[in-house]
Amino acid sequence: MNSETMAMTALNSKLDTVCIFGTGDFGRSLGLRLLEAGYDVVYGSRNPKNSALLPKGAKVMPHEEASRSARVIFVAIHRENYDFLASLSPALGGKVLVDISNNLNKHQYTKSNAEYLSMLVPGALVVKAFNTISAWSLQSGGLDANRQVLICGNHVDAKQVVVDIAHSLCLNAVDRGSLRVASELEDLPLQLFPLWRLPLRISAGLLGAFFLYVLIRDVVYARVVDNKDNSFRIMVSLANKVFPMVALVMLALCYLPGIIAAFLQLNNGTKYRRFPDWLDHWMLCRKQLGLLALAFAFLHVMYTLVIPIRYFVFYKRANMYISLVKENKTYEFEEKWAWRSDAYLSMGMLGFALFVLLGLTSLPSVSNSLNWREFRFIQSKLGYLSLLLCTAHVFLYGWDKFLHMSAYKWWMPSSYMLSLVVPCIVLVLKTVLIMPCVDRTITRIRQGWERPFKAGMGKDSKNSQPLIL
Repeated sequence: MNSETMAMTALNSKLDTVCIFGTGDFGRSLGLRLLEAGYDVVYGSRNPKNSALLPKGAKVMPHEEASRSARVIFVAIHRENYDFLASLSPALGGKVLVDISNNLNKHQYTKSNAEYLSMLVPGALVVKAFNTISAWSLQSGGLDANRQVLICGNHVDAKQVVVDIAHSLCLNAVDRGSLRVASELEDLPLQLFPLWRLPLRISAGLLGAFFLYVLIRDVVYARVVDNKDNSFRIMVSLANKVFPMVALVMLALCYLPGIIAAFLQLNNGTKYRRFPDWLDHWMLCRKQLGLLALAFAFLHVMYTLVIPIRYFVFYKRANMYISLVKENKTYEFEEKWAWRSDAYLSMGMLGFALFVLLGLTSLPSVSNSLNWREFRFIQSKLGYLSLLLCTAHVFLYGWDKFLHMSAYKWWMPSSYMLSLVVPCIVLVLKTVLIMPCVDRTITRIRQGWERPFKAGMGKDSKNSQPLIL
């Protein structure tokens, strides 16, 4: 039996002792979790006397002595401090070195930290893992943070040892392949909300465009035409116009890519053709679009609740009551306006309630408790119902204002009309898609049916890859 086989046999045996190089935050948190899982933990340190902050029950030794006491060694130090490991090569031969390091910037080095470590200690079995887990995640038991451990390496048995350790810490391990993937894993913690960038840009663009529009209509127009200063309305009144507009448009934008994808499949006659990259990226960001839309809807609700206590509202209400008293008039009750007001409020409350439900079911802790049919029913059917109710809420708000010329200042329509364009397009297109003849064809396509192609018009094999809506 050669030395490599003996090393693999030893690695497959029960691991009692785990060594950690590094006594920083992550090293201490990892050691605590390993001790709780029943492992003996040995720390390798430059100064073994400084052990006051280490978990109770762990041992501290010089690096070389600590490396001889364990088969698995977690390297919890920065790449800049790897040099001393070369001198430990004889002691680290056949050991599993788990590299958990990250860099400060993407593509900081030509080779990943794990590959550099493998070159530095050629006799060791290097595995990249645990770099996507934070010290807080380890301390909280994986309940309040990421539970997934991404692993890569060139040695199957060594990776399995790390997988077993991850499972013993109640973490989910995912094998991502060979050590060449290490650079990709090291870049993951450096990404800053990758799926939020497009939604944030869309929301910022809509927010700026709508705010500028209502500013011109409600403030600049009054100043230029009527010589009236309405700038105080910017803080609450204008904000409370812009937030619901952005929320409604962004909610519609959550469902528009799915509709575009359905029409593309109808046009292509098959589901085995890739969508354009822009549509694919848009569909991946629908959850983030919806959550941002919900945030703007919450702002609309909060601003609406404070309107009755505004000074301007008190002032207008007092003036109205005083004028009615002076003129000896009464405020007549009109049943039509009562119906309109109640319907307007009712549609808004129901739509917002379903909107909140959509947001709750998008949380991983809630969505994981639902099966696919339940999740799809809430996010799709109830989602379109929420969009319909919110659109009706805006229609009832506007009522017949679009019929009066006073609603068009400088030939600019009321702001609520702009917010209805995208939702109405989405609802009309969805109505077309749910028609029995169209829905039947889409269902067949998504089940694998393909429209017969004419001679000489074969599918583009380059783009014939299946995608799931």
